[in-house]
Amino acid sequence: MIVEVVGGADEVPEVRVVDVDDLARLHLALGAVTDEEADRTLQDAGLGRLTNAESGVLNVEALRAAAQSRSSAPDWPERWDGMVASAREQGWLSEDGDTLQVRVESAAGA
Repeated sequence: MIVEVVGGADEVPEVRVVDVDDLARLHLALGAVTDEEADRTLQDAGLGRLTNAESGVLNVEALRAAAQSRSSAPDWPERWDGMVASAREQGWLSEDGDTLQVRVESAAGA
């Protein structure tokens, strides 16, 4: 799954959750936006925030809500739970379980 922050209409950045059925990986992809624009866009969408140029945190419940409705996989809820459990084991899930730490990559073609 990828959370993208890219230039939108009238150059106003927008956030999109794509590849929602691929729960084997999760990252934040930034297009032609500044770190400040990416952070503000994520916060305005209620999805998370950018912590620095290499990482961000995403709100678990907001991400689930944004992704699950777009999924075509019947076992998506179980796979989501597995992804969150794996993130906990890797130390990427906050202690309270509210946020996931993710790495930042460049959004290809954005």
